[in-house]
Amino acid sequence: MDLVVVGAAILANGRLLAAQRAEPPHMAGGWELPGGKVDPGESDEDALVRECHEELAVKVRLGRRVGGDWRLSERAVLRVWTAELVEGKPQALEHLQLRWLTPSELYTVTWLPGDRPAIDCLAQDLT
Repeated sequence: MDLVVVGAAILANGRLLAAQRAEPPHMAGGWELPGGKVDPGESDEDALVRECHEELAVKVRLGRRVGGDWRLSERAVLRVWTAELVEGKPQALEHLQLRWLTPSELYTVTWLPGDRPAIDCLAQDLT
């Protein structure tokens, strides 16, 4: 059974929220979509709403699923949804920094390899 990691493509005013990893050391400094692991007994969607609240101090409303399952490792897959902010302003509680990227800025940050396929998929929608 694969470990499921969920990611939120939070969109506002034509921009995408990117989060810079603080840890673990081998991922620190790389950029990702906010999110995290799905806990046992938790739905993917509930996990993503929870993770956005824990990591960013916001409430989000999930939109559509982006792509399929993207392999992160032999044991883990990434699932991504679009999301919109419902309450709060994103804060970097667990990340080094946050950036809102316009479509032309999407590739100005170094995305973690696992997130890159989702970004490529989103780039087509944002342009």
